[in-house]
Amino acid sequence: MRIRINRNRLADTFRQLVSTDSPSREEGAVADWIKRTLKEEIRADVIEDQSRNQTGSESGNIIARIPGTEKVAPLFFNAHMDTVEPGRGIKIILKEGIFQSDGTTVLGGDDKAAVAILIEVARLLKEHRVSHGPIEFLFTVCEEIGLLGAKSLDPALLEARAGYALDSSDTEVLINQAPCAIRFKVRVVGKAAHAGLNPELGINAIQVAARALAEVPLGRIDEYTTANVGLIHGGKATNIVPEEVELEGEVRSHNPRKLEEVQDQVLETFHRIALDFKPWENQGQRNSGLPLIKTEVIDDYPLMSVPEEHPLITTAAKAAKGLGRKLRLDMTGGGSDANIFNAKGLATVVMGIGMQDVHTTSEHISLDDMVATAELVLEIIGAWGMTDHKR
Repeated sequence: MRIRINRNRLADTFRQLVSTDSPSREEGAVADWIKRTLKEEIRADVIEDQSRNQTGSESGNIIARIPGTEKVAPLFFNAHMDTVEPGRGIKIILKEGIFQSDGTTVLGGDDKAAVAILIEVARLLKEHRVSHGPIEFLFTVCEEIGLLGAKSLDPALLEARAGYALDSSDTEVLINQAPCAIRFKVRVVGKAAHAGLNPELGINAIQVAARALAEVPLGRIDEYTTANVGLIHGGKATNIVPEEVELEGEVRSHNPRKLEEVQDQVLETFHRIALDFKPWENQGQRNSGLPLIKTEVIDDYPLMSVPEEHPLITTAAKAAKGLGRKLRLDMTGGGSDANIFNAKGLATVVMGIGMQDVHTTSEHISLDDMVATAELVLEIIGAWGMTDHKR
């Protein structure tokens, strides 16, 4: 007998979560609600890790363990607790089965819809005394500002070595491939001068940067690789030749070698343009070693690639089939906690929950999609117990 999702309760849980502000590093209130609910209603074993020392959040990551009735390998499900800005004082509206905000903030379905779904699943497991293996729910902090909670997680805190991250849009898609990524900073150092009295004595850092930007590879490089410069800071006033400018960007690729190649192209271009920029030759200046280029490269997140034959994928496909649905595999151009988990030895694929137009004030999600995701999670838990994952 298939368990019926309590739609009204799921909707009420989502409303309550969304009404509790939790921008990145301010997840304390929503974390307290999650811990209290899982402890008091589900009688789950709930712990909070020490990641706040690394992330600066009000809360650590939350791990809730629900003991199993079957001797099968543990399985985890993940959602993140933080939301992007503008995400304070969210006023949630349910109209014709669609949740949205009043248009002044994001909705927060990314990723509180996933949190609500997992809470509903936990309640149903208890109420219907469902037979299942050990289940762990992992709620992370600071996902939206660099996957910081996941990066700070000690994987030894989890018994499960495999799980699903509920953090994508299409409910008919399972994401098993995601790119690796780096972030870079380039600081161009020129020389200040009065822009009206003696501009020839200055070296315009913005001009140097502009020449480099005209040549660096940006946008879609190939089917698997992208590059972008998204931030530029520099200059002090319109009447001063700008002495410094700083640019920040990223490179992503499903091919680590290609990522490194594009990264090197970007940085090499800035150095080459600076070396070729010789204002002193025509302006009577002495070679001062300027303009100067200073660079920094930061590994953002590693490559994620889970093979099609992995039990996470075969189990999800079997579960979907049991519901009369079909899941398809896909790759994404974005990173998530799943990238970090895989690198920590926690095999993870990403499940869609139906959220649309995320990170905008037009964000919305269908209650039907949330119900469908809850059904699939329940079916996966049952299917996992019926497959050959026994210890």
